[in-house]
Amino acid sequence: MGMDLLVLHTVGRRTGEPRQSPVTWFDDGDGARLIIASGGGDQNPDWDANLMAAPDQASMELPGQNAVAVTPRRLEGPERERAWQRIVEAQPRYAKYQQKSDRQYPVVRLTPR
Repeated sequence: MGMDLLVLHTVGRRTGEPRQSPVTWFDDGDGARLIIASGGGDQNPDWDANLMAAPDQASMELPGQNAVAVTPRRLEGPERERAWQRIVEAQPRYAKYQQKSDRQYPVVRLTPR
């Protein structure tokens, strides 16, 4: 579908077991990536809750590379809006997808540690 994917490594908040989730990413400079917790339905995907519950155990894996530890940060307010505009300019389907939901999709910045 013309989008870049990374594998997000998290730890299950209830089980403590390793989890891997393929997610779309958008470049945010300095090696950072933006990811969207869109999932499906009325709630954020499980990877989002796992990521926020154990942010110190998160890493991202790009195709052909080893996983790199990251610091996740949920964007809020004007910072989120600026990031969201860049995302929907690059992939307008996200704006259409967002319109079908009553919740605002979280945007998370992953910064390599």
